[in-house]
Amino acid sequence: MRNTPYALATGLVLCLATAAGCDSDDDGGTQPLDTPTTYAFDSTFTDGSSVSYSGQTMRQVLVNDLKAELGAISGQIDDQSYAPDTEGQVVARLDFFFRFDSDANGEESIRFFSASPAQMTYAEVSTGKDLVGKLAGNDDVTDHKDWDGGDFSGWSDTALTTHGGSLDSPEQFVLALFETLEAQALDRVNGNIPTSPEGTPLPAHVTPEGWDIQQLAQKFIEMGVGYSQGTDDYLDDDVDGKGLLASNAQDGDNAYSALQHAWDEGFGYYGASRDFGTRAKSDVAADAAFDSNGDGAIDFKSEYTFQPALNTAKRDLGANVATDYVAMAFNGFLEGRAIIAAAGDTLTDDELTRLKSARDRVVTAWGATYGMTIVHYINEVLIDMNAIGTDAYSFTDHAKHWSELKGFALGLQFDPRSAMRDHFGHLHGLIGDRPALSSDTTEALAAYRAKLIEARTLLGAQYGFDTANLGDADGENGW
Repeated sequence: MRNTPYALATGLVLCLATAAGCDSDDDGGTQPLDTPTTYAFDSTFTDGSSVSYSGQTMRQVLVNDLKAELGAISGQIDDQSYAPDTEGQVVARLDFFFRFDSDANGEESIRFFSASPAQMTYAEVSTGKDLVGKLAGNDDVTDHKDWDGGDFSGWSDTALTTHGGSLDSPEQFVLALFETLEAQALDRVNGNIPTSPEGTPLPAHVTPEGWDIQQLAQKFIEMGVGYSQGTDDYLDDDVDGKGLLASNAQDGDNAYSALQHAWDEGFGYYGASRDFGTRAKSDVAADAAFDSNGDGAIDFKSEYTFQPALNTAKRDLGANVATDYVAMAFNGFLEGRAIIAAAGDTLTDDELTRLKSARDRVVTAWGATYGMTIVHYINEVLIDMNAIGTDAYSFTDHAKHWSELKGFALGLQFDPRSAMRDHFGHLHGLIGDRPALSSDTTEALAAYRAKLIEARTLLGAQYGFDTANLGDADGENGW
């Protein structure tokens, strides 16, 4: 039986920082599992590496570029470089990324990163990939719920669907966000600019309700594509031939097996660079890009840390009582991939059990990342609310923080093993569908503040967070 060391921290079992585990030999002793310190695994079928997850990297790139596009529209209308005048134009502009057509637009330049990228165009990252096709409910073979059949939940305010879309599915929810931004953009072109309750003019992506469409859409799509696919498909084990139950024999002429590839795809959606666990967390948080091979260029497929993994590092850094979810996630990915690499065409029951254990540590850390991040934005909203009525208050910051909180929280439902799976409805009953604003009564503001603190406590209890990391009644001194 495998004997892997563990340490107890923050109420959760965390794998120790050493990457090497141990396999038992025939005499009952132990011998090291061949586990590297970076995510690098040679092929046992052909020459070179067996690691492949370019499609997942492509979707990370598309999410980042979509976020930038969502935020750029308002300024371009104001400087008259963009003047949409027909319904559908703005939605089509956003669909460029959401429904990306690789055949038509693969040679377009990647937008979000400019410092010496190794891949300048989308096609240089991957081809044939979009976001909508992998959104929860649209690639449903492994979905643990029927997201298009009534199981999608967490938002009930139909005002969001005034201009289109619906609350019936993740895709329709995204469309409602896009249509809302489009309506505000068209109004802006005609000089009709909405204002906050304080009378401040708002950008096209921020509504008077306190919905920041840029943040809501980006966070929700990150969760609905990457977190859903990673936890409910590639790292799951509930469908024969998929995820951890895929074959470990060579996949056609590829350098990998289907199982190796599935594990890699989960890693790609987590978004860590291949040397993620070897870099100081402060360095990762300061710069997601690191030229690890010294060739003067940043390879998105190996040298860039995308938002999910980046948030793990940030939250570890921000903990008052130390956490090490970076090690938990990264060492879990390394160990699982090493187990697969050492196995034959079909894993033994013991190997599969140990692989599931590595998976459980990965998805626990991944889920905790989102739990910590939601706590962080609850605290930001509490701080914003405390500033209402003062010169320090910013409606757009308030809307931004609340929308980040809500977008991440909506995505928790897509993980079949989420610590919040039995508390999802309660959580969203507390968060609601709108932030409490200066236009609300003093009593309503106090009541909503109490609900946010209750939501924060609920998250802490379910994820096993130390209370010293949650923050105080003012949102200070925590994540």
